[in-house]
Amino acid sequence: MFHRVFIANRGEVAARIVRACRAMGIEPVCAASEPDLAANFPYLEEAAEVVCLGPGAAADSYLKMEQVIQAARQTSCAALHPGWGFLAENSLFAALCEQHGVKFIGPSPAVMDQMGLKVAARAAASAAGLPVVPGSAGMLANVQEALVVAEGIGYPVVLKADAGGGGRGIRRCNHADEIKEAFASAARESLAAFGNGDLYMEKYLLGGRHIEFQVIGDGRGHAIHLGERECSIQRRHQKLLEEAPSPALSAEQRTYYGGLSATATATWKYAGVGTMEYLLADDGKLYFLEMNTRLQVEHPVTECITGIDLVQAQIRIAAGEGLPCTQEEVQWNGHAMEVRLNAEDPQQDFRPAPGRIEKCDFPRDLVRVDTHLTAGSKIPPHYDSLIAKMIAHGPTRAATIATMLEALALTDIQGVPTTAALQQRILRSADFQKGAFDTLWLTDFLTR
Repeated sequence: MFHRVFIANRGEVAARIVRACRAMGIEPVCAASEPDLAANFPYLEEAAEVVCLGPGAAADSYLKMEQVIQAARQTSCAALHPGWGFLAENSLFAALCEQHGVKFIGPSPAVMDQMGLKVAARAAASAAGLPVVPGSAGMLANVQEALVVAEGIGYPVVLKADAGGGGRGIRRCNHADEIKEAFASAARESLAAFGNGDLYMEKYLLGGRHIEFQVIGDGRGHAIHLGERECSIQRRHQKLLEEAPSPALSAEQRTYYGGLSATATATWKYAGVGTMEYLLADDGKLYFLEMNTRLQVEHPVTECITGIDLVQAQIRIAAGEGLPCTQEEVQWNGHAMEVRLNAEDPQQDFRPAPGRIEKCDFPRDLVRVDTHLTAGSKIPPHYDSLIAKMIAHGPTRAATIATMLEALALTDIQGVPTTAALQQRILRSADFQKGAFDTLWLTDFLTR
């Protein structure tokens, strides 16, 4: 097992990895930008060592690959955990880590490359037996080809960035004129965001639900799945609330699609934890969208219902150990739900609100709280606005909703606006309590 692990990230995910390392007897070494270092976050005090990477802008600190690897080497870290975001899915960074003798805690660069571009991922998924959304066979050469493909699969369709993520480079088109208008702007947005303007097309499935399966592979051709998460409560492709299991899936579907996901993961010799993302269509079928080759923000709901620590599993697999259990040994207990509390103002179109948190109290006896902040902490303007994740676990979905509502009512965050009141509105809504929602539901709900 590793003696020291370098954590090439910040905030809540860094705090989560520090906790896992300490539980395993590993010394965590943390990266920090200048404003994060000045913020005196509690997890930095728990680290064995902290390395300042540079100014607040991520491009000058957390995204400087050579500097990050040098920091890991100079602090005698045998391995590096990338968390999520930043360099977590950068295959070049993973390759550089290996070249410099630092074990990258994640899949191989080759697998990351295969999954990092959506068209290649679709092809690999199809070859592995996963159902894919009808769409273009590859990248679209121009608007004319896009129009031909759209006529073949039928409207509505969606243009997507091959290198996309976070909802950028995506355009829904209901007819030919919208394709003509959207093609160039989607390509420009993709080029600006990812350095790659290539687009492909998929059939837009109305009323779809975002379902994702958690998988774990040992890198040697063995893999298991830990069931699914429901992630359909989204705004502009950004998740606000997640739960497991999904109220829309049957036990038979869980077994079938989970098995397909694990088989594909094993076929690719995937190492570590990953997430297979699907769209659940009105016909009850799941269609593969993409694979995220990293830890997910919403991983705690899976941990709650399975009892498996996913961060520890990542580290153990990177150290050469096997899977945490067999597929037959996986057990699902009860229901879990996570709400994200962000420093945003829903009344001002969710405008980020960096600032100083004057008070930060959570009912930790009711829910698990994953956060890097305490009273007096400052939320800098350079990064995402996440304050905390609150995770409730109960015997049933109804009991879990009730616990989360009680916990939110007892939560006291002062100094910045938050999304807590909105989360309570969502949880109380009749549609949510019945499980009757899709990825477009929240947009309509916010106008009520």
